[in-house]
Amino acid sequence: MEKKQTLVIGASENPGRYSNLAIQKLLAYGHPVVAIGARAGKIGTIEIGISKINFPGIDTVTLYLNPARQQEYYDYILSLHPRRIIFNPGTENEALETLANAAGIETLEACTLVMLGTGQY
Repeated sequence: MEKKQTLVIGASENPGRYSNLAIQKLLAYGHPVVAIGARAGKIGTIEIGISKINFPGIDTVTLYLNPARQQEYYDYILSLHPRRIIFNPGTENEALETLANAAGIETLEACTLVMLGTGQY
């Protein structure tokens, strides 16, 4: 299985949040993970940053922010040139999908947790 460097945007230390579960599951499947959230923190060994850092080699951006909160990340996400963006349930955003597709970035309206569990990640 190919390991895909993944950026989780909307990461939370709260173990009940799907972003937290996704980070843990991505790590369990051996994918390198970086994370950005509203508050700095840590999930296991993964630091949650609050800055838009230019992480090299991002394959996948997986979103856990509602569309209104995504707007401030449009330019940042596009500047990373990921191969794909996963819009998890509740994060679907036609405007960002259109921008991403125009930049040659694949977009999926899917659930990262389900994709990992079914071998589709």
